[in-house]
Amino acid sequence: MRTAVEISMYPLAGDYRPLIQAFIDRLNTYAELHVVTNALSTQIWGELDRVMAVLAAEMARAAAAGPQPIFVMKVLPGLARPATERPVEHRPAEARPPTPSAVPAPP
Repeated sequence: MRTAVEISMYPLAGDYRPLIQAFIDRLNTYAELHVVTNALSTQIWGELDRVMAVLAAEMARAAAAGPQPIFVMKVLPGLARPATERPVEHRPAEARPPTPSAVPAPP
């Protein structure tokens, strides 16, 4: 089964950037995973069992290497990687929230 995972790492350390970058760099060494990183999180697509095995190993490695990390994850089993990198809006236009310019001013 394919899956998508969104993960963020928060090391409890003053100099946290190198720890986060090392974790992301290691995730990118797994050719069977598709990894996309932005300013807030990293998204990983692949086979569910493999993604979870890689994350378990790399989270343990990060925990052993430095100060206590906190990981926040969202797991979406059954979701394959999108064809594009841009978010896709799946709701019909009438079901979407109005844009700020379309919201009437309060009385």
